[in-house]
Amino acid sequence: MIISGVKKNLTNQDYRILGLSALGGALEFYDFIIYVFFAKQIEMLFFPPEIPGWLSQVQTYGIFAAGYLARPFGGIIMAHFGDRLGRKKMFAFSIFLMSAPTLLIGFLPPFHTAGILAPFLLLFMRICQGAAVGGEIPGAWVFVSEHVPTQKIGLACGILTGGLTLGILLGSLVSTLINTFYSASEVLSYGWRLAFILGGIFGLISMFLRRWLKETPIFSEMAKRKKLDKNVPVKTVISKHKHSVIVCMLLTWVLSAGIMVVILLAPSYLQSVYKFPVIISQEANSIAIAGVTLGCILSGLAADKIGFSKTLIAGSLFCIVSTYIFYTTLSSHPELLFLTYGLAGLGVGVVGCFAFYMVRSFPVEIRYSGVSFSFNIAYAFAGGLTPLLISLLTNFVSVLAPAYYVIVLFSIGLLLGIYLLRIEKK
Repeated sequence: MIISGVKKNLTNQDYRILGLSALGGALEFYDFIIYVFFAKQIEMLFFPPEIPGWLSQVQTYGIFAAGYLARPFGGIIMAHFGDRLGRKKMFAFSIFLMSAPTLLIGFLPPFHTAGILAPFLLLFMRICQGAAVGGEIPGAWVFVSEHVPTQKIGLACGILTGGLTLGILLGSLVSTLINTFYSASEVLSYGWRLAFILGGIFGLISMFLRRWLKETPIFSEMAKRKKLDKNVPVKTVISKHKHSVIVCMLLTWVLSAGIMVVILLAPSYLQSVYKFPVIISQEANSIAIAGVTLGCILSGLAADKIGFSKTLIAGSLFCIVSTYIFYTTLSSHPELLFLTYGLAGLGVGVVGCFAFYMVRSFPVEIRYSGVSFSFNIAYAFAGGLTPLLISLLTNFVSVLAPAYYVIVLFSIGLLLGIYLLRIEKK
């Protein structure tokens, strides 16, 4: 299967492509997840004040989940045209579809001004954001994998995935700065809006920078030879590549557990369950995100050197152990928070090599559609339902529910790695 060109080392052009792709991905992911860091302010402003707190929280995270549920539609549509018209065009369009709604959210009227229209406008913006990120992440993986040498696909995908996590770090840092320099009433009044406006502006700048990217040489060659799939690409994916779809969906489920629970939801968990101050929890979260970024790059390198299956097995084991230590020491050893959270983030970083498997699982003529369909369908359900599920389990079953959930999912990742390793040996 052709993945990329015959060159063996990364060129200056490859590094430029990786840099621009990672920068755009980071800013786009920042736009998508900044909602989480200001969920409390959004809950207070966009829903009727007389409804119970738990119901308001469910509605807030429900709108957040809507962004995930919209991902398959945007991802599949953009992937369809990406396999037909080219990767670059859809790669640029996705960031515009993310940046514009982000900017508009910063100016949306609250419930006491617009009434029931306020949450509906917020919901519509989140749907647009979900459609955008559904095309961005798979498109970015495919785009860079088709530019770099075959021997460097793992590293490239690891760097790109690490760039996406830097978007979370940027969101955490912006949230920390806003909460540091503004009072709680100022954050509620206008401070939270600054985070969305800033994200929208930088996203539009990134869209302009992506004009300098070139179409992937593999797609250009396929188009020149007129060997593009004449059928609807997603139909070919479903009918002829079921095994790859199932494996990629399982990997996506594992990825969603690590990113959603350990990184995105943990700060509010630390504040509500263990009463850590906002600043402390956000600083710890920044360390964890830095750990994820480093882990993504290391796991990508490992996939190139020792193979995907062995990297998945070792990384899943490390994530299981580090996650257990992080959650179980929060009450007994809170002074170890920065260390244990950082190690948990490093463990989650194994997800950086997942794209290495995904882009190699589908032939070039349907690669964008194959990765997008598998990734977005799985993430729509897993990512969309996880915040609600974790919230309910934590409140009504056990405060360690997040730890158990992540451990179970990465145990699936471990078993999947063993299964794939056996297939490789046959």
